[in-house]
Amino acid sequence: MKKPLIYNKEAFERNSIVLLTEFKGLPPPKRGKVRDIYDLGTELLIVATDRISAFDVVLPNGIPNKGRVLTQISKFWFNKTSDIIPNHLISTDVGEYPEAFWTYRDFLQERSMLVKKATPIPVECIVRGYISGSGWKDYKRSGSISGVSLPPGLLESSKLESPIFTPSTKAEEGKHDENISFGKVVEILGEELAHRIKKVSIDIYNRSMALAEKKGIIIADTKFEFGIDEDRGELILIDELLTPDSSRFWPKDEYQPGRQQRSFDKQFVRDYLISIGWNQKPPAPSLPQDVIEKTTEKYIEAFYRLTA
Repeated sequence: MKKPLIYNKEAFERNSIVLLTEFKGLPPPKRGKVRDIYDLGTELLIVATDRISAFDVVLPNGIPNKGRVLTQISKFWFNKTSDIIPNHLISTDVGEYPEAFWTYRDFLQERSMLVKKATPIPVECIVRGYISGSGWKDYKRSGSISGVSLPPGLLESSKLESPIFTPSTKAEEGKHDENISFGKVVEILGEELAHRIKKVSIDIYNRSMALAEKKGIIIADTKFEFGIDEDRGELILIDELLTPDSSRFWPKDEYQPGRQQRSFDKQFVRDYLISIGWNQKPPAPSLPQDVIEKTTEKYIEAFYRLTA
């Protein structure tokens, strides 16, 4: 068995929660739903906190060590897919960061990435190999997802004949992404770039799906983000990659179409929020301790399954 990517298993598994970061002597970061982003001029330092969002709203609770899982899984996949398309990752070694961050080595190690600056493409690139979540709702209503017609008679969680590209808008925090057709992507990005991101997205999905299945995980669907490298002007993969935040991970040995699947991702949190009747608008309700603990277990299990 390969050595896990987490350099300090004891630190990884302890019950620590990081909701916000700020470093003395440095400008405050730009805060996303989960990540704090420090602008270093020609580069960015991305710190994955333990915040969690659902239905595009950040919840008040953190999930212990979630940021470590996200960072290390992204690192794993960036390494596995760099021959398909370049990505923004420069280093996860704090010793290679600017000196101002060295004081915070123990804090930053495992949950941060030094990356290239890029101009984000204004489209969420979603690939689905199975029909679930919002895709299942769209299919029941219209027989299609994002303008892609699908055969009649599919069940919830059915495997599709081949993966489909179902893009969406990139909504501001607190607003919901909306599915759009590939034709709309062409309008936004132009013919050449639209076809490029579609092909690369499906290629990465096929590569990752084949690898994950060998580890007992089905990647039902996932979301990619792309940007234009500000130095070279080339298309690169950015943000996170194939994590439990951006993907649906199912245990392969329990898969059965016609129902919802047990998952290793934050679907467990979504299901809880649906069960209590939350209207999916801010402010979000607090999560009970048992939901927090179970979610932590799911993230960590996904990490070790993939990287062992």
